[in-house]
Amino acid sequence: MNLKFFGLLAALLLANLLNAQNFKGQVVSENNNEALSGARIQIKGGSSTYTDAYGTFRIQVDPEGETLVISFMGYGTKEIEVRPSNEIMRIALKEAPIQIQGVLVTGQLQNDPVLTMETNDYVRKIVQPRNVADLFSDVNGFSLIKRGNYAIDPSFRAAQYEQLNVQFDGGTKVMHACPNRMDPITTHVNPEEIEKIEIIKGPYTVRYGATFGGVVNMVTQKPSAMDYGLSGQINAGYESNGASMVSSAQIQQATSKYDIGGTIGYRDFGNYQDGDGTEIPSSFRSLEYGVRAGYNFSEDQRLQANWRQSYGRDVLHAGLPMDTDEDNSSMFSLDYKLTGRSGLLKEVTAKAYYSYVDHIMSNTKRPSFMMTEAISEIDATTSGGKLEFKLVPNAKLSLYTGLDLLHIARDGARTRLVKRNMMGPLPTPVQFVDKVWQDSYINDLGLFAESKYSLTHNTIWTAGVRYDNVRSEIKDPEGDFAALYPNLDKRTEHNISATTSLKYAPSTEFIMEVAYGRGVRSANMIERVINHFTVGQDPFEYIGNPNLDAEVNNQFELGFKGRLPLSEESLGAFSYSTSFYYSLYENYIVPVIDGTLTRKFMPGNEPLNPKVFRNLDEAYKTGFEAMVGFDFWDHFNFTTELAYVYAKNKDLNESLPLVPPLNTRFRLGYEVDRFWTNVNYTITSRQDDIAPSFGERSTPGYEVLDIRLGIIPVTNVSLGVAVLNVFDATYNNHLNFAFNNQAGFTNVPINDPGRNFSAFLQYKF
Repeated sequence: MNLKFFGLLAALLLANLLNAQNFKGQVVSENNNEALSGARIQIKGGSSTYTDAYGTFRIQVDPEGETLVISFMGYGTKEIEVRPSNEIMRIALKEAPIQIQGVLVTGQLQNDPVLTMETNDYVRKIVQPRNVADLFSDVNGFSLIKRGNYAIDPSFRAAQYEQLNVQFDGGTKVMHACPNRMDPITTHVNPEEIEKIEIIKGPYTVRYGATFGGVVNMVTQKPSAMDYGLSGQINAGYESNGASMVSSAQIQQATSKYDIGGTIGYRDFGNYQDGDGTEIPSSFRSLEYGVRAGYNFSEDQRLQANWRQSYGRDVLHAGLPMDTDEDNSSMFSLDYKLTGRSGLLKEVTAKAYYSYVDHIMSNTKRPSFMMTEAISEIDATTSGGKLEFKLVPNAKLSLYTGLDLLHIARDGARTRLVKRNMMGPLPTPVQFVDKVWQDSYINDLGLFAESKYSLTHNTIWTAGVRYDNVRSEIKDPEGDFAALYPNLDKRTEHNISATTSLKYAPSTEFIMEVAYGRGVRSANMIERVINHFTVGQDPFEYIGNPNLDAEVNNQFELGFKGRLPLSEESLGAFSYSTSFYYSLYENYIVPVIDGTLTRKFMPGNEPLNPKVFRNLDEAYKTGFEAMVGFDFWDHFNFTTELAYVYAKNKDLNESLPLVPPLNTRFRLGYEVDRFWTNVNYTITSRQDDIAPSFGERSTPGYEVLDIRLGIIPVTNVSLGVAVLNVFDATYNNHLNFAFNNQAGFTNVPINDPGRNFSAFLQYKF
């Protein structure tokens, strides 16, 4: 295996040593000379690139000279004339934060605690994303929870589902309708729309809603000054494993006064095969489209509207008891921003949004259909908004204060037609109607204040406090649920969250931070109201508990990152980063077997006793992420990343559920302006720290090698090819669900795809 790996790598890299990028630069803030990570560098009318974590970039320019257009969120766009040079040009941008980007950070590392940003360059990844969750597959510290090929949830540091505050554009949310999460938030937006992903690694801010395990903000693409006029792109992709096709298109017209744009994407994925050639039932079709319009009343005032719809059809879920016949969602959001004010009030930001999900699932393609025909028609409504003010009493202090609102409502029923029982066919089928969500809602009104104070020119202290008033109600409870909880009524919870952090950045080459956050999360709707449904990774029936106390995460973190230039003449450098964290949980919510209760549906089947959601008294989590990288010989880069989580349920003396194993990645790449190639080698260790009460099993370790290659053959055209899982390994991630109600499969974890050839084509205009 190693000889094949190094031989192929050498062939790919040595064939391209004659290519070279001939201009190097660093983009910084004019205000404080801080490096701007993720700034866009574009040759006017030509190719583009982005700055790295330290503001540096390389690009190929014509010997006769080119015009570079440099832009970055929150800063004015700058154009400069450049020629090839061996010197590193320093480019300073002025602050001009009017564009509504929906981001959590304006690029200044000193301003936001424990934050990382990932640019979504899907052209270079050359993988056709099934949904937005696929964009997290290579982000250190993340794992994916898979129920098949469609319903994929991100997990970060063993926090998942509502433990992560997942949103779009700084606050827009859409909640799933299905109790089995067939339609998580990641399925409702076109992945090609996502420009970058911002991650706050814990409860270290109070400005973006109630946060327990961290904030994940997915930023959709917005126009900048370099995009004025008519522009767009067309994308197409293919994967051999499953004969899967992806296509999308974007178009926009933009001026300094207004912009309007649209995007559409279509996916048709077939059943894939694992490394042993076993076909996994996982096909689906999906269509997403969106329209965005923005208007600039002045240089300091902007209004923007977004409308999106997505449609999923004929979705097979290998790890769930039913399949999705239809999943339809609609989202509308409206954003307003006023900035550049004089006096105490500097900025006003407002957001409002509404989303609706209509979900239909059935068991018509499952073995259980012979005995019972089941169909569920359920819906979910999510709405909310935010109003925030930025106050600047003096040059050292900034205060963000405001309020936000989140409303979640769900309803719907499952209709069962029982055709057979243990004695044989029934002369007349019997129909039952089961209440899925019992017509329930949760309202969360949050008030927050967060300050940032400059202790010195390179030290920032952040402190914040948040109050959440959470109201919930089960308006139409099932009879047995009401009997189990006889005092059902409207419930009000009062949650207090807080954070404080200290960040020290003596230069653009080094930053250190220490943070504490108290994140509080009230129980989600599954944990509150589900009634004898199988919603876990095991065959147990689950029962909600409307009296659960809110979970509390007391998280401490120490992190640092830095960069050491290898010489003054080149961009070669040694970079490093690491984060260590410890979380002490209060009232951690887990499902526990209740021996006093019995199954409601198919009462003769095992397991006989259901699980009921309870609060744990003692639980904790600790771990780290680390990265070391080298940029060398101008165009080569090598990175290794490591992520580890250890969690303990002291009440049951076992691990907390869904804890990923130790994961190590090695990446070697070569990149010039019109060509790039990289090799990714991932080693995932065996996971024996499991939660037997959750139905978990030990998972063997595995190794996966991916090779990607891309080229820009002509201006505005990008072509990429990849070989994924080169050695056709048979493996499954620890967080994968097991096969459920599938003909020909026992209750074993779902394997990931075997060898897969992928191709991607993009044309920009």
